Amino acid sequence: PICQPFVHVAVLVSEGDSGIYDAMNKGLALATGEVVGFLNSDDIFENTEVISKIALAMADSTIDACYGDLVYVAQNDMNKIVRYWRSGEYKRGLFDRGWVPPHPTFYARRELYQKYGGFDLDMRLAADFDILLRFFEMYRIRTTYIPDVLVKMRLGGATNVSLGNVLRQNMEIASAFRKYGLSVGLKPFAFKLMSRLSQFAWKPSLHE
Repeated sequence: PICQPFVHVAVLVSEGDSGIYDAMNKGLALATGEVVGFLNSDDIFENTEVISKIALAMADSTIDACYGDLVYVAQNDMNKIVRYWRSGEYKRGLFDRGWVPPHPTFYARRELYQKYGGFDLDMRLAADFDILLRFFEMYRIRTTYIPDVLVKMRLGGATNVSLGNVLRQNMEIASAFRKYGLSVGLKPFAFKLMSRLSQFAWKPSLHE
């Protein structure tokens, strides 16, 4: 049976770090569970069934990781959807077309991080993209898509606070492609732009 979600803080660490990805690597080092995911301080699960859906997906021993959809919501109204990030099923090569699942919905077996490494601290804004590119395209992990909104994320992430950060993130994404010997040109970024624009056009109904 799938247990109902609950909150239990086993370890609390409050100290200086070298950014969000350094903090995430610290979390990975402290994690003891079989499956690991990250929920940032300004994000919430869409409803009380999310953990059960993730647990059900990961109960399949042939699956390495799962992911779902995400909505961006207004800073002052968690029920006001601004942008809908629908993932869809993964197929090899999709990263070259600007596809990437939203990292806050990504849950993976801890052994993947132990085997393939954590977040690259040389990347200040795109280490989440880098690790997903590495897992999906380089090591071809076995994933399953949960076709539901799993996370609500407030607008205002580090990347979107300035045009400079947007440009820097895209430069880091290009660097990630080159690091893994993958071709990179304008195509991923053109598709990414079209995908992002389409995310403002349609909004799903959420649980109240």
